[in-house]
Amino acid sequence: MKKRKRVLVTGATGGIGRSIVSRLLKEGHLVLATGRNRAILEDIRREGAGILEADLTTIAGLDRVARTAGAPDAVILASGVGTFLHAHELSDESIGRMLEVNAASPMKLLRRILPGMMVRGAGQVIFIASAAGKVATKKASVYAASKSAILGYADALRLEMAPYGISVTSVNPGPVDTPFLDLAAPGADYRASMAGYLTPPERIAEAAVRALGRPVRDIDLPWYMAAAAKAHSIAPGLTEKLGRNFFEKK
Repeated sequence: MKKRKRVLVTGATGGIGRSIVSRLLKEGHLVLATGRNRAILEDIRREGAGILEADLTTIAGLDRVARTAGAPDAVILASGVGTFLHAHELSDESIGRMLEVNAASPMKLLRRILPGMMVRGAGQVIFIASAAGKVATKKASVYAASKSAILGYADALRLEMAPYGISVTSVNPGPVDTPFLDLAAPGADYRASMAGYLTPPERIAEAAVRALGRPVRDIDLPWYMAAAAKAHSIAPGLTEKLGRNFFEKK
């Protein structure tokens, strides 16, 4: 068994975050779970994790989580929201929320937590990003932009934190079988149209927890998402043509 670690998990009440918490607890790690759904947090508490209800889009929420977490051995950032519409159909509110939750809030939280990890000289940051951050699709313009931003941030952070013994990992799944998909596209039957492409959240959790204590740079799931990212870097026009209707209702 791996050495027991103290792990902060954000977005713990969402589908992927919830699965990550369960996996961590199963492997004996100490978990501080944050999220906004009190009922799910209580379920998590009964499983044995510490919980903290907090809104990380607020300064008060960020300060509270950072103060409570201190300098954990690892931070897994699993918060995420999405709205899948054409760019001109998105509201200012939905644009702002995706950029804040998916990109700005994790950066603001780490600004508060990293100094303690740097003093200790060890740690790990794991981002639950998205394949959309590498290969964008129609109806995912701002969502893809927010995830691309976090991947760029992760790349720079990896360089900055290396002298302090802190590794940085990004987990980049394709579409995942969670309620996120229904909330991101209400009224669109994406679940049915992408039935053959949805990855169970437990698989994402397994990959994230397996990366603990290992200097893994990127994890692309499933395998064809890794292939798509590589193909896009070589022949972007071709991959854009092939993926043009990926988020269109069939």
